[in-house]
Amino acid sequence: MSRKYKTIDLCAGIGGIRRGFELAGCFKNVLSAEIDKNACLTYEHLYGENPMHDITTEEFKQKVVNTSYDVLLAGFPCQAFSRAGKQEGFLDKTRGTLFFDIAEIIKRSNPKAFMLENVDNLITHQKGQTFATIIDVLVNGLNYKVIGVVKDEQTGKLVYVPKNFVRNSRNFGVPQNRPRVYIMGFSRDYYGDAVDNLPNELPICRKKPIYEDLRNLLEMDADDKYFLSSGYVETLERHKARHESKGNGFGYKIVNLPEIEHPVSNAILATGGSGKERNLVIDPKEGVAGKVVTSKQTPLNDKGIRAMTPREWGKLQGFVNYAFIDKKTGEDKFSFPEKLADGPKYKQFGNAVTIPAVEEMAKFMKKCLAELEKK
Repeated sequence: MSRKYKTIDLCAGIGGIRRGFELAGCFKNVLSAEIDKNACLTYEHLYGENPMHDITTEEFKQKVVNTSYDVLLAGFPCQAFSRAGKQEGFLDKTRGTLFFDIAEIIKRSNPKAFMLENVDNLITHQKGQTFATIIDVLVNGLNYKVIGVVKDEQTGKLVYVPKNFVRNSRNFGVPQNRPRVYIMGFSRDYYGDAVDNLPNELPICRKKPIYEDLRNLLEMDADDKYFLSSGYVETLERHKARHESKGNGFGYKIVNLPEIEHPVSNAILATGGSGKERNLVIDPKEGVAGKVVTSKQTPLNDKGIRAMTPREWGKLQGFVNYAFIDKKTGEDKFSFPEKLADGPKYKQFGNAVTIPAVEEMAKFMKKCLAELEKK
């Protein structure tokens, strides 16, 4: 049996990265950190432990140093770095950001490996300077081999193509157009030059899709509360027409129109609003048109247009109907804490990672660690 690698789960959200690694079969989580209270409630509900820790505090950093672990995992937010002078150290360029705290934790605890996840515009943020600084810190400052980065032997320059760090959820089994940056590294201090023999490209897809397309995922005849009011549909149509007249592509999107051969959703967002409006669906449920619902100012629309449900968002991210299915009984064990409103559910899924994509990264890391540690 392969050994278990201990992971720590930072900026954990509701534990999607952790779960993706658990599904790979040889990773066991030993410490978590998240500061959003609602996310912590869901995390505790799913995993039986409260992750409420702040990674920026000395108390938590010391806790990590005192914890025996192998792999650091983090889905940190994209933040601006100060344009500090060249005389400052690697870490100082990132001071005041959560990446600084993660890098400091890596420096002080020296894990065997790490995986960081971020939004795709990380690679273009501050005209590419943010990403360049992150790679510089990880490779030169912390002495890790980052998959996708090679050092030119003559000049010492780091050679890489930023877009090669981007992977799209739609290639990992779910019908969601969600590009994300994945950065994976292995410790030179621990493994020496053996890290240079690892494959230099992260997985680009999953072999077998979970859903053929969006139609395969949607659950029709949704609750009336998800259908838009006629007044709101008119507002959205006016807004879209206004932008189209200016040549813009802004506005609402219906993602399952019959003429679309293999529909895919747009990226779901933690902010909810535009993430919902760019992912409207037609659900021809009888008796909805013109229905008066107390929570809406005008009757329900007669075109069958509704928002996707939190459960459908959960399927797009692999939480529902995939990552928590009991292998023995086939029962889906994913659920939210009781009485959690839809708003936090949308936010938590929108903030989360796509578990099947992370699972492929975890399987790749598992192979790399096995290669590095074979006797």
